[in-house]
Amino acid sequence: MANKLKYILVLLICAAVQSVFGQISGRPTFPGQKNTDPVYSRDTSSNVRPGGGVVSLDSLRKLEENRKDSIEFNSKFIRVTNESLLSDSIRLFPLDTTLTNFENYSVLEQPRSPKISLGYLGVAQRSLLFDPRKTIGFDEGQHALDAYLVTPQDINYYNARVPYTLLSLYTTLLGSGDQYFKALHTQNVKPNWNVGFLLNFNGSKGYYSTNNVLKQNVSDFNAGVFTWYHSVNQRYNLLGNILFNNLKAPETGGLQKEDIFSNSQTVFDKTTERVKLPSSYENWKNTGLYLKQFYYIGHIDSLKNGKEVNSVLPTQKVAYTFYFNQRKYNYLQNDMDTYNVFPDYYFSAGRSRDSLNVLHLQNDFSYSFYLRGKSTSIIKNELKLDLGITQDYYKISQFVNDTLINVYGRKELGQSRMQNQSFQNITLKAKLGYRFSDKVNLEGDLRQIVQGHSFGDLLYDAKLTLAGGKKAGRIVLGAYLQSSSPAMVYTNWISNHYFFNNSFANQKTTNLSFNYINDLLDVDLKAEYFLLTDYLYFASQPGGIDASPKQAASNINLLKISLGKNIQWRKLHFDNYVVYQKTDQHDILRTPEVYTFSSLYFGTTLFSVLKSQMGVNVRFNTEYLAPSYALSIGQFYNGPDVTFSSYPVASIFFKATLQRTNIFVKYDYVNQGLLSNGFYTVNRYPQMDRSLKFGVAWTFYN
Repeated sequence: MANKLKYILVLLICAAVQSVFGQISGRPTFPGQKNTDPVYSRDTSSNVRPGGGVVSLDSLRKLEENRKDSIEFNSKFIRVTNESLLSDSIRLFPLDTTLTNFENYSVLEQPRSPKISLGYLGVAQRSLLFDPRKTIGFDEGQHALDAYLVTPQDINYYNARVPYTLLSLYTTLLGSGDQYFKALHTQNVKPNWNVGFLLNFNGSKGYYSTNNVLKQNVSDFNAGVFTWYHSVNQRYNLLGNILFNNLKAPETGGLQKEDIFSNSQTVFDKTTERVKLPSSYENWKNTGLYLKQFYYIGHIDSLKNGKEVNSVLPTQKVAYTFYFNQRKYNYLQNDMDTYNVFPDYYFSAGRSRDSLNVLHLQNDFSYSFYLRGKSTSIIKNELKLDLGITQDYYKISQFVNDTLINVYGRKELGQSRMQNQSFQNITLKAKLGYRFSDKVNLEGDLRQIVQGHSFGDLLYDAKLTLAGGKKAGRIVLGAYLQSSSPAMVYTNWISNHYFFNNSFANQKTTNLSFNYINDLLDVDLKAEYFLLTDYLYFASQPGGIDASPKQAASNINLLKISLGKNIQWRKLHFDNYVVYQKTDQHDILRTPEVYTFSSLYFGTTLFSVLKSQMGVNVRFNTEYLAPSYALSIGQFYNGPDVTFSSYPVASIFFKATLQRTNIFVKYDYVNQGLLSNGFYTVNRYPQMDRSLKFGVAWTFYN
């Protein structure tokens, strides 16, 4: 039965894609075998049996090839970590091969981090819930496509005893929608040296105005190579990656019809619904080289679980990080603004070539000191101190399409440089922590910019963890104070349709949090209080489209309470996540007061081989003032006071694991036409219709 199911799976994959990606990898070695040792001799001459008689080596080879390997490679041969897990020690974890959240592959539909967007995967987005950026220093202010970027902090590093490959495909089977492919391969070239690469392709497109296929196509490409090397004695570690992102997202200005779901007509040709700017799009290019080296000085401790070493703990560490990054943000408009998408133009009425180039060089040095009691199973009475300094150098250039005079005295359109500047920031960093035992841990993180463009920016963060065992759970108390300088798009911006020259005070954020986590009861409760001073946002005149930077005149208070609770009874599972938000300035912070996500599913094993889950996901949020979107500057802003009706959005799914392959089939927005014909999250941009989606993740360990 398992073989029949594999054949069916192959047919589904062939129907969904037009090309097949193959894999060629080296043969594995076995315990006691060297890389130079042959598996068998290439000599096909006869050989003499020990007891007499002659037998062909070809016959012996045939018997050997038909015999099953004594070792079956699986996820136990792969360990994974990331940079944050390597910050204090060397810790490795097994791969996650479960089906958890597998059907929610889109970054726009993560149960605990929902997004609003212009309609589909690959276009401008932002968080549905209040989720402030916790960074300081220079910021150009362009984040509409951040969710689709691959950054150095997103990279996982592996210790792979056998080559590991993961191929993933997510596609919409009926109609327009998601077309997403991901590939990852990694292997150890030496026991202490791992290399790998990743490739992501996103060719999703919308439902509307698709009679011309280029009008709403997304074209995203992410590629990267990464490596992790550590010396045999584990004192020296090197993390490195080279990443390239090329994101192309249509910016159509929305449909010409303001609300297509407001009338009783439910059947119409979506492919012919016209958009306001059919040939407008933004293109981001991001290229970076990241190298981090750290060396352990002095005595090295370790924690063991039985005979296996779980963590390698240094007593002193020096680290150096080098980061080179080139970011290019381009907006291209090739249409006349017939439907008044833009408030005005400064250089050209029907053609924009806005461009911002940011060159970023970073050098980071740090020294860490650890003092801990002697123990081989848990950490007791550990004091740690980290001191560091970071230099950030930036070179900024901004261009627009303007009328220039060529060498012959004729007028022609060309790129004109509007801004050209370079500057640096010097940041001092300190971390102090004390772990009384595995039950109590106190941590403090201080960062302040002491010289340069963003002088005065600071982030002071503290966290206290109190653990009471598996039954009692643990409590995490947190607090932070942040003061960050305004992003470039708020203060100094020159483009074809928007021109800003402002002076704003630093935005200040004060946060207090309480988090209770109980893994045994599957409960995660978090309460957060935010006090926002001199809050920065974009807004327009009442009913207008003239998005411009604003700074709140008074303090803003916001309370955010989230609860995650999973319930299981035999084979029935009920997973829930609820968020409640309350602010005294809901006209500025345009987010829903309540958001919920629930998943009810039944888990079983079909045909004795197919571990599967089938059920329904439902997400819902209360009504809120919908933000608008300003093209060419990539900013969501507080525009007309529009509130759209809100109803649950349900999806039914089936997902399963067959040996090394995970698959799912999901009917998204299955309840369309019941209570609602469609829905909006952003003014003028309808969300996707119901659709049948298919996904497969195929793993190779050879």
